[in-house]
Amino acid sequence: MHKKSALWNLTAILMLVAMIAAACQPQATPTTAPVATEAPAATEAPAATEAPAVTGKLVAPPGGYLEKALAGEYKGTTVVVDGPFTDIDEVRFNESMKAFEEATGITVNYIGNKEFEGSISIRVDAGNAPDIADFPQPGLLASFVRQGKIVDPTTFIPLDWLKQQYNQSWLDMGTIEGPNGPQMAGVWHRFNGKSLVWYPKDDFDAAGYEIPQTWDELIALSDQIVADGDTPWCVGIESQAATGWPATDWMEDIMLRTTTPENYDKWVRGELPFTSPEVKRAAEILAGIWFKEGYVYGGRAAIVSTFFGDAPAPMFEQPPKCWLHRQGNFITGFFPEGAKAGVDYDFFYLPPIDEEYGKPFLVAGDIMAMFNDRPEVRALMEYFTVPQSASGWLSDGGALAAHKTATPDMYGVPLERGIAELVAQATTYRFDGSDLMPGVVGAGSFWKAMTDWVSGAADLDTVLAEIDASWPK
Repeated sequence: MHKKSALWNLTAILMLVAMIAAACQPQATPTTAPVATEAPAATEAPAATEAPAVTGKLVAPPGGYLEKALAGEYKGTTVVVDGPFTDIDEVRFNESMKAFEEATGITVNYIGNKEFEGSISIRVDAGNAPDIADFPQPGLLASFVRQGKIVDPTTFIPLDWLKQQYNQSWLDMGTIEGPNGPQMAGVWHRFNGKSLVWYPKDDFDAAGYEIPQTWDELIALSDQIVADGDTPWCVGIESQAATGWPATDWMEDIMLRTTTPENYDKWVRGELPFTSPEVKRAAEILAGIWFKEGYVYGGRAAIVSTFFGDAPAPMFEQPPKCWLHRQGNFITGFFPEGAKAGVDYDFFYLPPIDEEYGKPFLVAGDIMAMFNDRPEVRALMEYFTVPQSASGWLSDGGALAAHKTATPDMYGVPLERGIAELVAQATTYRFDGSDLMPGVVGAGSFWKAMTDWVSGAADLDTVLAEIDASWPK
């Protein structure tokens, strides 16, 4: 969702996206790129051979455009990439492109800005679309797919290759309805893992508490902390105009643990109403933690007024005033200065609820989509399918690679290496639901309804019906 994404970039090593465009901003164009001498065929992808081609550290789809680029066929060309990266994230993106540029002689011209979500529509409408755009929200990308503006990467990247690089869930999340039916809308790059619970490790260990493996064990741990005279949960959903988004994340995580991935997808598309038994049950499970006496620091009344970034702070007091905080990996940017991972804090996976739904993981991330079809653009799209394309973040921190071919040694920050290993154990991935819903719902009525319900301003049945009523017809 928009505000969550914005918070990501503002915390530097964090994932984020901001919105609204500056229409008068000058637009960069690939003026130095020569015209391609031949138009690449876009009808069907080549068949994958048994073994991938390896050139140095880069692995390329056999017989594909990256392999040709590594042989120098497109040297001297330029590919323009637009996106939301600014500040340290822009630096890390450019660092991630160095290996590609040095190995191929292709220049990657990144022109991102904080107003990307608005400016990209202006550029496309003006016929000045970038070659590739980084979309942190598939919902925004979907509008361009429906217009037929996006090139399906499976027209030149073998599906077998994509299945080698990504868990099937990522491929499912990248499939969007186009003018001629479902198509692959892009390839995934980096992501933020959300299904995490943070805790004060040194105090946790000293108290003799154990990491829960099931939801029943999580509730038992919470009850034990209450019995010991403390408060188990740190919760806050205040975020100025975006107040309520942490509550939607909780709902999404619980939905993934209590119903099928297919039902989750239907919910996101508006086909499974908020008033359905599945969604209401998820809310009631959430209420079982948030509204239970003694479970949340400050009580239910404090949840809406506590800034989400301040919510985990009491966890670091001596002794801790709360012990558990569910949030994505970006939250460490709000932890006290000097707090040490593995000493002062650690994390565990938010446990499953219904065993039959396995170990799902809620994520938010970046999908690279292609507007202009030239050989050098295809080569860069293929590069985005390998973990080296996110090397700037993997080495310095701030994001995880969506590729299942990423290995632990690629991560320079032990904390994120551990998160990556945890994510790799997941059986299913699904994107942040509110980011996929229409903006009027995901970043509107859903946020507001959760806030009204948590504050006590409205009951559950009322707010769920209000969300359904807000869905665009």
